[in-house]
Amino acid sequence: QVQLVESGGGLVQPGGSLRLSCAASRSIFSAYAMAWYRQAPGKQRELVAAITSGGMTNYPDSVKGRFTISRDNAKNTVYLQMTSLRPEDTAVYYCNVPGIKGAWGQGTQVTVSS
Repeated sequence: QVQLVESGGGLVQPGGSLRLSCAASRSIFSAYAMAWYRQAPGKQRELVAAITSGGMTNYPDSVKGRFTISRDNAKNTVYLQMTSLRPEDTAVYYCNVPGIKGAWGQGTQVTVSS
């Protein structure tokens, strides 16, 4: 199994930026696609960004142009740079390895509020 530990969440004003990090416990990290999801209260968990092992990225329209996913295979870490944050971005953000069943982090809270 792989352990994922997210960090970097917090409270930010609308228009602000945050960078989330997700550190994976296994050195095979580089072989897998990685993804970030979020879940707001009362809503389903939704994909916000994904990156393949080769570095190709994918975003839903809701965050395209504002969020950037990247990875550092040497550090077994994936990042989510979030800019121009909006109140509707408020959620718990989770790191996920789509190719490993049950590979989810514990989540990190992001709150966008003035």
